Amino acid sequence: MQVESTTPDHIFEIGYAFWKSKALLTAIELELFTVLGDGALGLDALVARLGLAGRGARDFLDTLVSLGLLDRDAAGRYANAQDSARFLNRRSPSYIGGALERLNAGGYEPWGALTTALRTGRPQNTRLGSGYEHIYSDATALRLFLDGMMGGIILPAKALALQFPWSKHRTVADIGAAQGCCLAQVAQAHSHITGCGFDLPAVGPLFDEYVRTQDLSDRLRFCPGDFFVDPLPQADVLIMGRILHNWDLQTKKMLLRKAYAALPSGGSLIVCETLIDDERRHHTHALLQSLNMLVMTESGFDFTAADCIAWLQDAGFREPCVEPLACNHSMVVSMKQ
Repeated sequence: MQVESTTPDHIFEIGYAFWKSKALLTAIELELFTVLGDGALGLDALVARLGLAGRGARDFLDTLVSLGLLDRDAAGRYANAQDSARFLNRRSPSYIGGALERLNAGGYEPWGALTTALRTGRPQNTRLGSGYEHIYSDATALRLFLDGMMGGIILPAKALALQFPWSKHRTVADIGAAQGCCLAQVAQAHSHITGCGFDLPAVGPLFDEYVRTQDLSDRLRFCPGDFFVDPLPQADVLIMGRILHNWDLQTKKMLLRKAYAALPSGGSLIVCETLIDDERRHHTHALLQSLNMLVMTESGFDFTAADCIAWLQDAGFREPCVEPLACNHSMVVSMKQ
């Protein structure tokens, strides 16, 4: 009789996963991938450029080689691997590092208190507290937050710009637009589209700055407002990207009702989120994202596609459909009757 052998390797891999994570996040903090964007460098040159003490540097760099984030040639020079060059060099148009910078700066401490969060049901993010007032009142914190939002949404936004039938519409409003990354991707791919970014007034200067860098100031504008108290802007299409998961069920449903009221007949709402699979068994990243809402927010949680569809239908929307985008994101598209 054959005896099946088992090892605890999978368990250890999960338990020690934060070692790999912190190696990557530290490399981003040191701007290693941006430095290597200018070309390969040897160990001594990198130690000098990054301001390292020397001890541990070779192990650190070779760890990144083993993780597939760096390459090392026969002469011992280090270079960015293909994905690192594309996504982790700050000068790349597909840079996602902002999301990881934000994770490094504000994610470790709250997640270290996950046990407390589960026992109390309370957020553990001392910087955010019970609301976003601190972030929006501090210029440095706000830029870090918005850069993080852009890093997390830029690739899903590129996919959304290509996959949604924009030829049938002319105007779009992004609710909680941050710096305007999603709007910019849509506008760059479709020259007939004009739009507005709806967010709190403090975001306006950063939105305008980003839109200028994309040469889109003539087609994209900022619309200051608070979606808790103000009506949403009117447009053919409304986008809610990574917005609903921040709030409790009552607020989620309120925002969907506001979206329905703002849209014209035949208009569309796009909800973009990291959706939990309907069986709640397989999409680990989305489930962890929901735990992140536990430790980071007062009442937020992520949800399944079936949940979202039911809420949309309750708000009056019809023909909701789900389509995968990129980086664990999906869009749920529905129409106003």
